Amino acid sequence: MVKTMSELSNLQPPAGSVHKRKRVGRGESSGWGKTSGVGGKGQKGRQGGGKPKRGFEGGQMKLAMRLPKRGFKPLSRVDYALINVGRIAEVFGPGAVVDLEALRSRGLIKKGRDQLKVLAEGEISTNITVRAHKFSRAAVDKITAAGGSVELIES
Repeated sequence: MVKTMSELSNLQPPAGSVHKRKRVGRGESSGWGKTSGVGGKGQKGRQGGGKPKRGFEGGQMKLAMRLPKRGFKPLSRVDYALINVGRIAEVFGPGAVVDLEALRSRGLIKKGRDQLKVLAEGEISTNITVRAHKFSRAAVDKITAAGGSVELIES
């Protein structure tokens, strides 16, 4: 619907939607005199001094400056427990099934590591089944050459 010029000149806001501006600093009897609702003295009583910069701690050394800043560790990083084929061969006998829990129960892996990677250092001569999240190519070759098997755990 198109409004005519006479209708446009008579527009008014809805009742109660527009308020009178609060005029501060107009005498004590107004309720907003003297300090005009700002309070007395101090940083918050000054013009433009209502809020300090983000991180400002009143002159104390900022937290961001007190903390050490070394390196970077992304939240998505996965910490693998690393074990060599030679170490597996030393600890486990023929026909053993080696996985993260078996290594942890023997004290070969630190706590807090959720995934296992097998590396190729050392020699292996027994058939062992190794279950891990990752293998180096050489480790797979050594385990299969000794008659063992490799099982990749999907994570």
